[in-house]
Amino acid sequence: MADPAVLATEKLKQAGSAIEPLTFRQPPHNLEAEQALLGAILVNNEALDRVSSFLSPDHFFDPLHGRIYETLAALIHAGKTATPITVKTFFENVEPIDATMTVPQYLGRLAANATTIINAAEYGRTIYDLATRRSLILIGEDMVNTAYDAAVDNAPRAQIEEAEGRLYSLAEQNKYGKGFETFKSALTTAIEMANSAFQRSGHLSGASTGLSDLDNKLGGLQRSDLIILAGRPSMGKTALATNIAYNVAKAYRAGQRSDGTAETLDGGIVGFFSLEMSSEQLATRILAEQAEISSEKIRRGMINEEEFRKLADVANEMSRIPLYIDQTGGITIAQLSARARKLKRQHGLDLLVVDYLQLLAGSKASSSANRVQEITEITTGLKALAKELAVPIIALSQLSRQVEQREDKRPQLSDLRESGSIEQDADVVMFVFREEYYIERTKPAEGTPEFADWMTKMSAASGKAEVIIGKQRHGPVGTVELSFEGQFTRFGNLARDYMLPSH
Repeated sequence: MADPAVLATEKLKQAGSAIEPLTFRQPPHNLEAEQALLGAILVNNEALDRVSSFLSPDHFFDPLHGRIYETLAALIHAGKTATPITVKTFFENVEPIDATMTVPQYLGRLAANATTIINAAEYGRTIYDLATRRSLILIGEDMVNTAYDAAVDNAPRAQIEEAEGRLYSLAEQNKYGKGFETFKSALTTAIEMANSAFQRSGHLSGASTGLSDLDNKLGGLQRSDLIILAGRPSMGKTALATNIAYNVAKAYRAGQRSDGTAETLDGGIVGFFSLEMSSEQLATRILAEQAEISSEKIRRGMINEEEFRKLADVANEMSRIPLYIDQTGGITIAQLSARARKLKRQHGLDLLVVDYLQLLAGSKASSSANRVQEITEITTGLKALAKELAVPIIALSQLSRQVEQREDKRPQLSDLRESGSIEQDADVVMFVFREEYYIERTKPAEGTPEFADWMTKMSAASGKAEVIIGKQRHGPVGTVELSFEGQFTRFGNLARDYMLPSH
């Protein structure tokens, strides 16, 4: 009988001989495409126009090719002609490619081998796609190394969020990561915005809130704006936010660009982070607003058959609107950003609502320092997210109790709770104020002289609300009066005397 140790050794030898030697895998690249593109630009400078919008020097695999592309682009953008002769002065002192060829000679060969600029865009796209694949490989390698070497207190969730953010940035860099752009390009964008505002009903440059007086003051909800909606409890912050979110989603109308991608023509796709209420509570509130049935009656089932049919009809209509709700409580600003990016990628996004700001958490570093620093990180993160996704973000915020200690309880910027960064980072700060709420709580005994005065004040304030715009970077500040139906928690346009029908 054979010795088991000998058999085991023999098997190891056989397995070893079957293993193929490891081969080194080069990152994906195409030097021929890089050479063909550079040659095309050297022969006809117009070829640069076909790739300059998406291709940068960093996308080239060969560092020398990236440097040549950068030099060509700089010369052409300066209004000069780029040829092997005009470009060679920039490379005369560069180390030769090999013993037989200098860089100026290489430039001449690139131009000599170029045939046509017809395929320039195709070459550029190939270079860009291969660069993207190399970036994916780098992100993947970093993920593996971080997972292997992570410290005990480094939660996997943090690594997932970081990797997701890098992947999103990579996927969207052509849209949102353009870097510096010329003033001419910015002017073109501004004119296009003005043109779309001219053509849109109401002549608004941003998405309509569905409240005409508020739209007139804001010009609609502007892309990349951080809008803070603040107020004391029971003023109707969430009600106003849900009203606006529903109005924007209900008005959503999509079209198609020339490249086949979807384009929002009116209204928008809305993401709603409900950190305080559940999605069912939020849906019930919006259902009550739209069906004009008290949410208390809906919750308790105190509705008749006719009201139930009305609820069913309204719910059927509401089910078709693009309004997405995330009810996760206690999430961090990093988690919120990752989920917003995912929503934009999967379904699109035109407006983001966060209810409310103080329920968000910052990173461990800021939360362990102090709450003011944590709120600063949150507001800075929300503003950065608004710019990155190019959507308006409405973030609800609490106000400090000092409002209650004043005789005039209309809020001011100094009442924003916990951090001056809220005012600093916001493009628009709005306060919701209902005088009726405070008058109602000072009701004197009936039959007294004070009761008659109280009734007069209540009559004047009943059913009215104010939205006080305390800050607006690109428009006026001031007060907008709205109607408020408390039983349905619904805001609307306030009917003026001159708008009422004559008897």
